[in-house]
Amino acid sequence: MPERNQIAIHRWHYADDIAHFLTKSVETILGELASNYPFAIEPTQRHAWQVQIRHLQQELEPFRAQGKIYFEYDVPRMGKRIDVLLLLEQVIFVIEYKVGEKTYPAHAVAQVWDYALDLKNFHETSHHLSIVPVLIATDGESVPMVLEADVLRDGIYKPVCTNSSGLGVVIRAALDFCDGPSIDHKQWESGRYAPTPTIVEAAMALYAGHNVANISRSDSGAQNLSKTSKAVERVIGSAQQNKRKVLCLVTGVPGAGKTLVGLNVATLHTDPTNELYSVYLSGNGPLVAILHEALARDRVIRDGEQGVRTSKGQARQAVKEFIQNVHHFRDDCLRDRSRPPIEHVAIFDEAQRAWNLEQTAAFMSRKKGVPNFNMSEPEFLLSCLDRHPDWAVVVCLVGGGQEINTGEAGIGEWVGAIQRYFPHWYIHVSPRLHDSEYGAGQVVESLSNRPQVTFDDDLHLNVSMRSFRAEHVSAWVKAVLDLEHEDAQRAWSSIRDKYRIRLTRDLSVAKRWLKEHARGTERYGMVVSSQAERLKPHAIDVRSPMDPVHWFLDDHSDVRSSYYLEDVATEFHVQGLELDWACVVWDGDFRHNEGSWKHHSFVGSRWQNIHKPERQMYLKNAYRVLLTRARQGMVIVVPQGDLGDPTRAPEFYDGTFQYLQSLGVPVI
Repeated sequence: MPERNQIAIHRWHYADDIAHFLTKSVETILGELASNYPFAIEPTQRHAWQVQIRHLQQELEPFRAQGKIYFEYDVPRMGKRIDVLLLLEQVIFVIEYKVGEKTYPAHAVAQVWDYALDLKNFHETSHHLSIVPVLIATDGESVPMVLEADVLRDGIYKPVCTNSSGLGVVIRAALDFCDGPSIDHKQWESGRYAPTPTIVEAAMALYAGHNVANISRSDSGAQNLSKTSKAVERVIGSAQQNKRKVLCLVTGVPGAGKTLVGLNVATLHTDPTNELYSVYLSGNGPLVAILHEALARDRVIRDGEQGVRTSKGQARQAVKEFIQNVHHFRDDCLRDRSRPPIEHVAIFDEAQRAWNLEQTAAFMSRKKGVPNFNMSEPEFLLSCLDRHPDWAVVVCLVGGGQEINTGEAGIGEWVGAIQRYFPHWYIHVSPRLHDSEYGAGQVVESLSNRPQVTFDDDLHLNVSMRSFRAEHVSAWVKAVLDLEHEDAQRAWSSIRDKYRIRLTRDLSVAKRWLKEHARGTERYGMVVSSQAERLKPHAIDVRSPMDPVHWFLDDHSDVRSSYYLEDVATEFHVQGLELDWACVVWDGDFRHNEGSWKHHSFVGSRWQNIHKPERQMYLKNAYRVLLTRARQGMVIVVPQGDLGDPTRAPEFYDGTFQYLQSLGVPVI
């Protein structure tokens, strides 16, 4: 496994012009492959290479003067390697071998499709090229050769399946069919690989020892993750050196990678014997459970590849030591109110969702048997780190407009607690905390005359990394929810050609659209507001229990997974996570009518108006979360309603549909 700061010279383990490749012996090529391979070479791997080399030397003879070949090409985002890449004339062929296989299993088709998608989306010199994924089952039956572009028409073709005798036919057909100039191999090789991983993929890569700079893109116009991570590291290093206690507030738009910054810091310091030992804390139960399971599964697989047998229980326990539910951390600190925690650095994700005094006191009395508890959650958590006699750092990762539940204090409570009870603490803060969506303007304004405050632009992530096809989806969503028509239309014009948003009144149409657009293992699923109580006629029941671990991590074969489009996730399940494609089903709880949003809660047998501004904000933020989950596109379903059902009257839905349509969202 590459070390965190190791720089790979090449992404491939063997490369050559096809003309030279055809003249070399199998053993010579094997030797070069083996010398660059980072793991112990099993007999099965050596045999697979031998079969591939002999087969390609036979099939590529007619194309000897036309291109270049690469073996074992690294795909950083996925932590995988492509068996063979061929650059022939104007086409990239992504080839996956299944040596000795007689069939073309669906998971293998998805695998080679994923490889092609990664090149298309994240390798800059592959963006505009034709890419043909090919699955070779060496002992498979002959199948008709079909070369077909997929629904997005972006230069990726649907995977072609063939046996050993059919590769030459596939190559010739693709070269005759695909347009474009011949590929300059040197220019192609110099292209940056700039991946945008999901939070689960990123967590696995960081846990495996990669650096955040190697798993995220670095757009010249964006404040990137690497810069913000380094800024947080500087704060921690300075606090340790100067024996200070510091509150560090990192802000970012939805999907900008705040969680990734926190995980990067935590995975840098996983040694409990080191003074810099850190813990990543989140009150987001589904996110913590999903990360625990994903990292444990990945650890078992990686250890197995190294010949080490690790049980999932062992792997899960190791993960739990540095990724914890914030409430478990709090409970440990409650048991002994004098001893400091082992960690000097605590990273609180979604810190704006920490509980206020009333919610904390009620929970402590009801669930923990601690009456008269007189601290908000931010105040208590700061007091825990304040027990250290020398230094400590609390890093708060703050999302704007993300409070979605009763009793969430907002980020102002962290600053207020410092002001009231911890005047000896220093504060490093993003200047964007002044922005309205963070709800901390007045409190932050009070810091302007405080000598121990440092404002640092590097502590803000201002571009969404989630939607790699269109960075400004979050700006469009904000404008839509804020009823800023001109801003919404302006944002729409910047995203519509790269990020697909569609509108429909028919759920079956939406499901079909999702399945048509998702490729390979791209994940799709249905998301709804937790207040969407009147979608039951559409077989959507928000009260029906679902397991977010299975929903987010399991594959097409598992009925509990998101792919089945049966179980739905709410804002509480998906906050902090992402899908490739989302179906957002809009109920009558949050409805557009006469130029404004109306807020409702379904109680008993009818809708009731929500009057409290705080609860109105939670509902609006729920839809903000739902509308910013998808990386590549989404379809929004606004049902027709039913004249015969007073709880689903058409007027509860028509205004929302007409409003979204008026902003230019195409209807399907």
